[in-house]
Amino acid sequence: MAPGGKSKIAAGILGILLGGLGIHKFYLGYTGPGLVTLAIFVGGWLLLGIPSYIICLIAFVEGIIYLTKSDEEFQQIYVEGKRPWF
Repeated sequence: MAPGGKSKIAAGILGILLGGLGIHKFYLGYTGPGLVTLAIFVGGWLLLGIPSYIICLIAFVEGIIYLTKSDEEFQQIYVEGKRPWF
């Protein structure tokens, strides 16, 4: 397994399980997007509940995308400084 392999699996699982809270973004070092995701999730839950479901769905898809990348692609796209797509 390439160096980014374990990070890819962990980020994918976190994206699927805890994506609405942005935990996978914190794991990858994206503090800003993680805080935005957390704020949208909590704010949406407090106000309407509907945006929270949308964020969870998007994060679920994002977690699946992490897992479908090769270890090399994951390392290049997410670990070496490029921003996550969401």
